[in-house]
Amino acid sequence: MKPLHRLAVCLFVALLTAALAGCQSAYFGALEKIGIAKRDLLLDRVDAARSAQGQAEQAYVDALTRFREVVSVDAGELETVYLRLKASHDDATARAKAFGERITAVESVADALFAEWQGELAQYGDAGLRAKSKAQLERTRSRYRSLDQAMRRAEASFQPALKVLGDQVLYLKHNLNAAAIGAIRDELPRLQADAASLQRDVQRATAEADRFLKEFRVETP
Repeated sequence: MKPLHRLAVCLFVALLTAALAGCQSAYFGALEKIGIAKRDLLLDRVDAARSAQGQAEQAYVDALTRFREVVSVDAGELETVYLRLKASHDDATARAKAFGERITAVESVADALFAEWQGELAQYGDAGLRAKSKAQLERTRSRYRSLDQAMRRAEASFQPALKVLGDQVLYLKHNLNAAAIGAIRDELPRLQADAASLQRDVQRATAEADRFLKEFRVETP
């Protein structure tokens, strides 16, 4: 890429980032004018991400259940089972994507809240109150970091699990016969291992969300 082109791209990205940040700031400011504070929005978004995570997990479990049905049907029923399996896999994929979008929404309001909180520390005239608020900020930010990492880990677990299952769905699409049943039966242990790993990550993230929601509600910036 030529230097001028590279400069133009960098400038465009910088302007776009600034514009998006400005939109977020205006959005949060508008909500606060009608009485919706950033901390309340953060709680709502964490709760929504927690729900989306559970929905994505259940959708994956449903898809895996459909996959297990493949090994217990006659070859003549494979097309019907395949169509149900594909629909379940598509639903699980969509819900996993929605979960990731919910995490991003949590991150945007958390970043805005912590930046505001940090900036307002300088407004304290009372050094004791400033120190108390700063300590609360550090505790909350640390708890949030643990939550964010757990949710991103759970989100990442969906991708390989869905990819492996998606490969099987694609294989079945072009092999609706008895031989496909045997091949798919051999893949069940790996898929079950993926499901167990995914469920562990989801459980950890759910526990972190529950902990964050419980503890953050009693904090007062």
